[in-house]
Amino acid sequence: MRPGLFTRRRFLGLASAASGAAVLRCETVSAPRHARTASALVDVNVSLSQWPLRRLALSNTTGLVAKLRGNNVISAWAGTFDGLLHKDLAGVNARLTHECQRNGRGVLRPFGSINPMLPDWEEELRRCADEHRMPGIRLHPNYHGYSLSDPNFARLLKLAAERRLIVQLALVMEDERMMHPLLQARPVDTAPLAGLVKQMPSLRLVLLNALRTLRAKPLLDLIAAGNVFVEISMLEGIGGVGNLLQQVPSTRVLFGSHAPLFYFESSLFKLRESPLSDEQMRNIRAANARTLAAAFQRRTML
Repeated sequence: MRPGLFTRRRFLGLASAASGAAVLRCETVSAPRHARTASALVDVNVSLSQWPLRRLALSNTTGLVAKLRGNNVISAWAGTFDGLLHKDLAGVNARLTHECQRNGRGVLRPFGSINPMLPDWEEELRRCADEHRMPGIRLHPNYHGYSLSDPNFARLLKLAAERRLIVQLALVMEDERMMHPLLQARPVDTAPLAGLVKQMPSLRLVLLNALRTLRAKPLLDLIAAGNVFVEISMLEGIGGVGNLLQQVPSTRVLFGSHAPLFYFESSLFKLRESPLSDEQMRNIRAANARTLAAAFQRRTML
């Protein structure tokens, strides 16, 4: 193209760039205008830092955010792999917050790691809510060595609910066949969970990586117990999302990719290959997550 010649192609390119810049300036937690579009996504299950057992293609934040933005993800709820094995969770959560602010490009929302077996966990929960201004926390009982029947876990849920924090509970992190023989983490036993949820009507609980092991009546009992949600990253089978929605309301299902440990496109394909109504698609892609995040917005305005 000759210098100075303003063609239609150039006009469209500039318009596209301007539109992308506008997206970056929006705050997704406050329900921006573009979040109401049918193609927008909220990914509730991504992780930063290094997976301890192998190198991942998108282990750097910049590359992960580029992948998310390239697929119209307007908000991604980010935990950190450091939260699995590091003992200094105060440092872990401070780094996570800083990384989301520095390289998140308006997309990443930090979810801090809390281990209720550590002596200062209540203070760390306060820091996550009041200092880091996190919308929620992420729990890994099978890596931190406690069961859901532990009294400290019940207290953690209660305190998180009082602070209007979203609680993400990871049941597994990877297929057991991929686990190192010295780092075997069995799936979390959810048997005590429904009873706890019934006692806490203000609790908002998201089960991560749950649909590989949690099915049938145990899943339905949990969904019926309270404000419990599942995401689709470990859902398997042809037409899996459609089959899930025959049992679980679409208002309780979220989009999650488990990136970068899983390929982001895997979860995206699960949506595309299932025959979903427009309402079901909107709920899963973004609407349900935005409803969950609304309590966080109210908390920050207090």
